[in-house]
Amino acid sequence: MTATTTAPVATPPVPATRPPSARLRAWATRAPLLPALIFMIVVTQLPFVATLVISFFDWNSLYPDARHFTGLGNYQEVLTDADLRHSVWTTVLLTVAVVLASLVLGLVLALLLDRRFRGRGFVRTLLIAPFLVVPVAAALLWKHVLYNPEYGLLNGLLHYVGGPQPDWISNTPLLAVEASLVWQWTPFMMLILLAGLQSRDQEQIEAARVDGASDWQIFVHLTLPHLRRYLELGALLGSIYIVQNFDAVFTITSGGLGTANLPYTVYQSFYQAHENGLASAAGVLVVIGSIVIATFALRVVSSLFREEVSRA
Repeated sequence: MTATTTAPVATPPVPATRPPSARLRAWATRAPLLPALIFMIVVTQLPFVATLVISFFDWNSLYPDARHFTGLGNYQEVLTDADLRHSVWTTVLLTVAVVLASLVLGLVLALLLDRRFRGRGFVRTLLIAPFLVVPVAAALLWKHVLYNPEYGLLNGLLHYVGGPQPDWISNTPLLAVEASLVWQWTPFMMLILLAGLQSRDQEQIEAARVDGASDWQIFVHLTLPHLRRYLELGALLGSIYIVQNFDAVFTITSGGLGTANLPYTVYQSFYQAHENGLASAAGVLVVIGSIVIATFALRVVSSLFREEVSRA
């Protein structure tokens, strides 16, 4: 018995087609985003580069011929000048006070809205409303409707009960600015913390109740650890805004009475003193501080996303 072998059937050669490279496919995917990227660079990055360059010059717009390169002199003046140092301290104090107060109030409101009651949707809408008000309009509302010593609502209530009639802005200027910002940013903190409360593991909470844990024990040992990332996110996002806040300071006190923060000082140096270099240096420091805070905020957001993905 002999083995028979069959010759392999020759297949016609397939014309070789060169697939597009991975780099070409990546560029094709990103191409629709290029116009938006170019627009963002032109609108944001080029002005920042110009500001950075100007910050190295001693440049007063009233004396353009006396412009000269000064290196880090403007930054040294920002960090050593007494008025500018005070504006930095005011910025820190304003940011810390507003963020902490709005976080505490936002947590209380979020805990209340996490319970079921009739009209909860309507109440939630009312509580969100302050965050939707234009910042300048909110500052004008507090300055004239609430703080005015003659016809303001606060003094009207005090007059009704026979109380004193203080000039709120003159007596407590920084507190007046802080109160308006807390009123506007508490709803933002409330929404973030309410989202955190509604993402809790209800089975774990029910198991704790079955084991005899009180509401306070559940809040301290389960709710607060779960809300840690959300508290950090609210604090960081709020800090990014408050560090750059200009509307409330400009509208309520015009930077007077020790309320001038760093953004208002930048405005004052540029538009009133015409010190372009000094104002640019202060502005660069504000941007650097905002970038540092935003970096931590992005890390917190990415960790939240990772936790949600792992939970799913």
